[in-house]
Amino acid sequence: MSKTAFQTLKELPTPLSRLQCVLHKHEILICGGYQQKTCYSYHILKNEYKFICEYPSNVILNGHCVVKLVESDNNNKDSNQITLLSFGGWNIFTQHTLVMKYVSVWSDISNKSNEFNNYNQWVPFKDNRNLPVIIEREQNNYWGARAVIGGSNNHLLFITFQFNNISVFNLNTFQFIKHDTLPTDNFVQFHCFVSSSENGQGQEMKINRERNKQNSQMLLFCDETGLSIEYDEDNNHFQFHELPVCDGIESFCGHVYVCINDVILFFGGKYWDGNRLIASKSVHKYSIRKNKWITFQNILRSPLYECTGILNEEDNHIHIIGGLDDEDTAVSTHIKTKVRTWDPLQLVMICLFINQT
Repeated sequence: MSKTAFQTLKELPTPLSRLQCVLHKHEILICGGYQQKTCYSYHILKNEYKFICEYPSNVILNGHCVVKLVESDNNNKDSNQITLLSFGGWNIFTQHTLVMKYVSVWSDISNKSNEFNNYNQWVPFKDNRNLPVIIEREQNNYWGARAVIGGSNNHLLFITFQFNNISVFNLNTFQFIKHDTLPTDNFVQFHCFVSSSENGQGQEMKINRERNKQNSQMLLFCDETGLSIEYDEDNNHFQFHELPVCDGIESFCGHVYVCINDVILFFGGKYWDGNRLIASKSVHKYSIRKNKWITFQNILRSPLYECTGILNEEDNHIHIIGGLDDEDTAVSTHIKTKVRTWDPLQLVMICLFINQT
């Protein structure tokens, strides 16, 4: 494997780490980063950035989480608008629960149009009675929390967070419906947490049509912990199964993780050698079906961690954006690599988030 597997793209407008990204058609929406409130749209075809908005002045970003909601009346891939949910933070003073209805800043829609007056800005998340909804619970710390959307109608928000917790929030009723404890002694934060049931990825979604049973499948990796997680929606019950973690990655943190059907890729990361921080250039690959790991040594052009990544589904490229270098300095780096470079059999990536600590 060669370092030429990566192509350099136009740099970010400002250095960013711990940033959150969401894909929308030909755009990568960059939703703030560590103590950086600015949000941008990167146009994949134009290789250009455009300002969207900033988080409210009272919000301090440090370890937040952003997911794309699936709305029942807006479930078309070709839709011109999406809704983003942003939450989490360092402590109860920096936590927030906000939504943004996004319409492309690259379109010809006038900013003066009444229909889009409330778009492209972060506003409080509200229930059906127009009352603010706070996802964070006072006794919990959502710093570095990770979340995926699931459930029979994509109405459930699964959240994993420190110390070893998992919760289920119903986006239709605006209430938590389940809390459980993960079977690990590791400190769960800035970890790998992906859905393995979406679009038939990995272990296929199990549906018993006669009983209307819906199981959501998820995978979690954090330090020495690997878990397969299954949620039975009918019985509101979790099952956990241990997965192996390779020796080369169990001491790492801060890597970006990419789930591609049957494979999870881990780029970069950091580890501590005595009192010294060592940033990595390596790439690790985990096969869900084979339950095996492969390590590619010194692949990245430079050490990188606490970055993020996303897929362009049109040409199957992984975009890796921002992060910190080996001197713990935020960078403006934006590179991309072809999916088939890492696994020729996998041509579709369906899930990509950030892992960092």
